[in-house]
Amino acid sequence: MVTRSPARPLAGIFWMLVTGMCFIAVTALVKYMGPRVPPVEMAFLRYLLGLVFLLPAIGALRAAHLTPRQWRLFGVRGLLHGGAVMLWFYAMVRIPIADVTAMNYLSPVYVTIGAALFLGEKLAFRRIAAVVVALLGAFIILRPGFREVSSGHLAMLIAAVAFGGSYLTAKIMADEVKPSVVVAMLSIFVTIVLAPFAIAQWVTPTLSDLLLLFCVACFATAGHYTMTLAFAAAPLTVTQPVTFTQLVWAVLLGYLVFDEAVDVWVIAGGITILASVVFITWREAVVRRQNTTPAVNATKV
Repeated sequence: MVTRSPARPLAGIFWMLVTGMCFIAVTALVKYMGPRVPPVEMAFLRYLLGLVFLLPAIGALRAAHLTPRQWRLFGVRGLLHGGAVMLWFYAMVRIPIADVTAMNYLSPVYVTIGAALFLGEKLAFRRIAAVVVALLGAFIILRPGFREVSSGHLAMLIAAVAFGGSYLTAKIMADEVKPSVVVAMLSIFVTIVLAPFAIAQWVTPTLSDLLLLFCVACFATAGHYTMTLAFAAAPLTVTQPVTFTQLVWAVLLGYLVFDEAVDVWVIAGGITILASVVFITWREAVVRRQNTTPAVNATKV
């Protein structure tokens, strides 16, 4: 019989706060670089430089003995995630940080829809209502007809759907191969997918640009690691609400550093979406259905 470690809610909250700071550091660095380097090239270099963190997984990769079907699924996930990352970088240099962060909360909602459509999971009335509330939150952020819906906003809408598809594929693969293999294959395939797009728009980066993008890779990797620590320490019903702090940091960062106006509608929409995600997570805990909706509540790069 496997004994589960006792829940440590304070540790879970602490690690999720650290996670939020790591991912906000990622967005700040990408925003700071702005249009100096094409977004797709930034995305490619972030993953290329981040491959150094895969060295510990080489043994697991060699021992995986993947089937042709698994290779295809990893390829599909690479295409979805690579496309989503390109759109995320594109949006980050065109719309406020708070908008990107708030719309990022949509990904787990799309995962819920995709799990019902493609994995046969039950979509009860409460979850349908939560999904509708989340989409209402997106409408509050975008306010079509009352504000300009830019290409950056449209890019984030599509990116959230693509990220959702990526994590649905990860859910399938996580039942078949080791987590380290899932993470490593994602990094490898995304790097391959982004390469031709980056080469087509290549601008020679400066040493400073490369250093900043390596920092992006470091913060992103650290964020995913601390998120894992948070999930190991406490249940999602404890850690999920803490992700709201990412929106707080994003608003403050945009206002204080990048001179972005504080948009109360974006904050209201983000809170609405997050409330829906927290409700879905709470319902999953109540019915004891593990891993129905993967936690994809942070920056996906």
